[in-house]
Amino acid sequence: MTDTGGGAGSGGGFALTFGCPDESAYAAVLDRLVGDRVASRIAARDATVWGPEAADEAAKRLAWVDLPAASRDLVSDVAALEVEMRSRGLVRVVLCGMGGSSLAPEVICAAAGVRLDVLDSSDPDFVRRALEDRLEETVVVVSSKSGGTVETDSQRRAFEKAFTDAGINPAERIVVVTDPGSPLEQLGREAGYRVFLADPEVGGRYSALTAFGLVPSGLAGADIAGLLAAAQALRPALEADSADNPGLRLGALLGAANLAGVDKLVLADAGSAYPGLGDWAEQLVAESTGKDGKGILPVVVDGPDSPNLTPSTPDEVLVTYGPGDLLGERVRPASGWWASVEADLGGQLLLWEYATAVAGAVLGINPFDQPDVESAKAAARELLDGGGESPKPAFVDGPVTVYDVGGWLPDGVSTVPDAVAALLARLDEERGYVAVQAYLDRHRDAGLADVRDLLAQRTGRPVTFGWGPRFLHSTGQYHKGGPATGVYLQVTGQPEADLAVPDRPFTFHEFLTAQAVGDGQVLADHGRPVLRLHVSSPADLAVVRDALR
Repeated sequence: MTDTGGGAGSGGGFALTFGCPDESAYAAVLDRLVGDRVASRIAARDATVWGPEAADEAAKRLAWVDLPAASRDLVSDVAALEVEMRSRGLVRVVLCGMGGSSLAPEVICAAAGVRLDVLDSSDPDFVRRALEDRLEETVVVVSSKSGGTVETDSQRRAFEKAFTDAGINPAERIVVVTDPGSPLEQLGREAGYRVFLADPEVGGRYSALTAFGLVPSGLAGADIAGLLAAAQALRPALEADSADNPGLRLGALLGAANLAGVDKLVLADAGSAYPGLGDWAEQLVAESTGKDGKGILPVVVDGPDSPNLTPSTPDEVLVTYGPGDLLGERVRPASGWWASVEADLGGQLLLWEYATAVAGAVLGINPFDQPDVESAKAAARELLDGGGESPKPAFVDGPVTVYDVGGWLPDGVSTVPDAVAALLARLDEERGYVAVQAYLDRHRDAGLADVRDLLAQRTGRPVTFGWGPRFLHSTGQYHKGGPATGVYLQVTGQPEADLAVPDRPFTFHEFLTAQAVGDGQVLADHGRPVLRLHVSSPADLAVVRDALR
């Protein structure tokens, strides 16, 4: 079955094309959603859509449906601050934030063709380069919904010290975005920082059109008014209890496929104007659906020729975004489930939020909580506080120290290639996936991301690649709360030089290591096999890459 829908957006059109192997199963799901008035109930903030157990949390997380209109008041305030900053020569914008606080601004600015330096890492080399680049021209946006995110707090401290050491008043350079009443709001107001408050009834991963997405993007020069207008243009279609509703259609497709055992979502850019949308959608879908042993695992690929899209596996829904006509004819999904979406960026953001919430209703899960994210944070804090045992390596192979997390590695394994082969041998050939987690400098070490394609070709299975620690705030929920079908490869390394976190009893490298070790231990406690490869220097990543071929 193939269907196309169209509608007007701001400055462009909208089209959703899709297909599935079982029209009756899809139609049954869609008809139930229409009959239950799911779309209009979501638009009316009806917290009962996801069942009684989810109602309390959902009641506090549904304000995102009104954001295309409700956030308009922000536009003039952000524009005024941008003019002020630029008049003072502050033309470089750095965003300190994690997960939903950073991924949306990153894609918004990429689409607008304006520069935003996103600091979403604890890697000391990455942080130090951000501190050293044109500090005299820099304004820093510190974004944290809770106000207590340790990564963001550490980055703020580092910039405060850098500004002070350079004779610059931090109050003239730091902008805070947070929820009302958070510790960060209090700190920001006491320090004299400009403070923007976001709607507390919007969860982080649904916050693209709140102050979290709009303030850093607007300060960087993106057209946030146009973004909101594009989202607003699609609202009537998304709120209608109709079989033509694109949010219901896409959500029903993802949900019906998942119920049929097709639980991976491959996302590919088909020539869109907004690179990075896949990374944003990845955290939205994975963190929203990956719990209670269920979930939709997003697999972001580079393009139409990437393995997992070409060729694909029977447990994958293939979805492209952008104007390219790739699926249905040129690429035939092994599962028969696919969709292509073309829309302005504002429409894409709101569409995926609706579709994800709808898919949650189909799967019977609460798309607004993240019960397993805190476990990794707690494990890292325990290590930093001196609790727990320092991991002991299984063996050392040249410049690579190998850690067997959970004690699953077979006796006699003594080389990196053999350890990787042992991990991949535990991969379920029909349902499994590989998650590569690189706790490194994602700019300097960007070439390592190529191993995603290498491992997908080697295994014939879906492979994800995430930079630590930012994936802990997104797909980390799915890894621990979703189906127990993954195997996990962590890559850590010695930095060029460590960096102290001002007024904290740990360094950035110590914190990053604690995050990797803590999350690995939590995964092992959930029965997931984890292999950690620690390189002695950035140059030694070539050894790891060779072992993964």
